[in-house]
Amino acid sequence: MRALNNLGNLGNLGNQLTRGVRVLGSAVLLLGLAAVPAVADESPSPSPSDDSSAPTSAGTSFRTATEIDQGQQATASGSAGDYLYWSFPADAGQRPTVKATVKLPDTHASEAWQLDVYDGLRRRQACQYGAQTRTAAAGTASVELACTLRTVRAWSEQWANDPLPGTYYVRLTAVNLPTSDLGLPVDTEVRVDSKDIGGSAAVDGSLAEPLVPGIAVKSEDTEDDSTTSAVLSSIEPDDGWASGWWSDRWVWTAIGGALAALAGVGGYALTRGSGRPRQVPPGA
Repeated sequence: MRALNNLGNLGNLGNQLTRGVRVLGSAVLLLGLAAVPAVADESPSPSPSDDSSAPTSAGTSFRTATEIDQGQQATASGSAGDYLYWSFPADAGQRPTVKATVKLPDTHASEAWQLDVYDGLRRRQACQYGAQTRTAAAGTASVELACTLRTVRAWSEQWANDPLPGTYYVRLTAVNLPTSDLGLPVDTEVRVDSKDIGGSAAVDGSLAEPLVPGIAVKSEDTEDDSTTSAVLSSIEPDDGWASGWWSDRWVWTAIGGALAALAGVGGYALTRGSGRPRQVPPGA
């Protein structure tokens, strides 16, 4: 009889444990489904289906840099020795990769080409990896350059040189150019793509405004007249600038909490024992 009672108690214990596992398993599944869009965003930004609006010229300074969107392939013709500038937007959590191709004339001497990227404060940013400088031997048809930046942070210390949300500038030029090659015609192609890193790069803080030229210029509206000052930059991410407080880190934190609760329930059910048998009076 006592053995039967013990078996009944174990059966009740197993049912309670199974019920708790099902409840917490459902919660973890729902949180996992909520995290799927965040994980999917970690793929590189898609390419536009139509590049007919892609720029076909480049600027000659920071102020005249040609604006391009991520995923666009901009082209420009110039001369060896020119400084060619483009600008693009990069938001928090993105890791931009800039690629450039320089098509050289049939006859030329050995040339070294360099790709530099600057942030909204015009601070030169280091490349995590990529061939930022390459030398084209005499007669080489083209040279390809690449620069993958560090992940853009939503906030940083004033003394740090971390990439921050805002406008980024691309400068392409030849360095140590032989005098015989000055002015030779070249064709260039520039493209920027980003990978969304997600919550692993999230920080506790955000900028009041992205580092975009003209962001501090505000329009003044009155009842009789409306005056709007010119804004120097009109580019921004397709879905707008991130607020800086939300990331998929919240989702994974919730999943971790649910798993911890599941482990606690399981541990308690396994260690509490079968309890006092019904036929044993209290205090016996």
